[in-house]
Amino acid sequence: MLQALKKPFWISGPTSSLDLRQALKGKPLLQGFSIFLQSVVIVFFGVNMDSLLSLSKRIDQFSEWVGKWVAWLVLFSVLISAGNAISRKAFNLSSNAFLEVQWYMFAAVFMLAAGYTLLRQEHVKIDVVSGRFSKRTQIWIDIAGICFFLIPFVTYIIILAMPLVINAFITKEMSSNAGGLMRWPVFAMLPLGLLLLGIQGVSEVIKRFAFLQGMIPDPSKKPGVKTPEEEFAEFLLQKEVAAREAVQMGAQK
Repeated sequence: MLQALKKPFWISGPTSSLDLRQALKGKPLLQGFSIFLQSVVIVFFGVNMDSLLSLSKRIDQFSEWVGKWVAWLVLFSVLISAGNAISRKAFNLSSNAFLEVQWYMFAAVFMLAAGYTLLRQEHVKIDVVSGRFSKRTQIWIDIAGICFFLIPFVTYIIILAMPLVINAFITKEMSSNAGGLMRWPVFAMLPLGLLLLGIQGVSEVIKRFAFLQGMIPDPSKKPGVKTPEEEFAEFLLQKEVAAREAVQMGAQK
């Protein structure tokens, strides 16, 4: 059963069961840890890393889709805000409903896009310490942070928030402001947004384990952002090109 996985996804190098046994020979602690993690994956997932990566890809596509649609709420919020300002200044008309829908939309953008933000690696990270470690150590820090902090936090807050949402829905709780809106839709943004964040967290864990196995590129790298090494290589290339151009211009003179 343990051979259902091509190789343990936290080790890069061995490509077969024989290679793995040779790599772990004489290392009983590492061997036991390897077998334990393989067993956990098989018991809880029952699939290999290729299947998990397929799941991760679907989660990423869903988060991308949610993020693109939620972005439209920013435009709608700006238009409603501008309309409120114009109607209040020009026609002396105002509506609490339209005022409240602005922060309803802000709540929706902030919460529903949390998973998309995690996908794009745009959440704030403190790299002062982790930046000194190797990439593999940084990936392990990410895995530990997601498994032991992000997912438990998301789960706990959802458990706390759901009774509030259900109560507001059943009692049809309304805003205390005259002409205000129902409260449950904005309350629901909290557990829904955290659910999307938690689902994307699962995808991020899968990708980081796959990276440790050498199956995919670095998932912690921001899309379209160059690493310091790439920026330095580009600087050296530009410097070399400029030097060649200067030599050619000198030869022409």
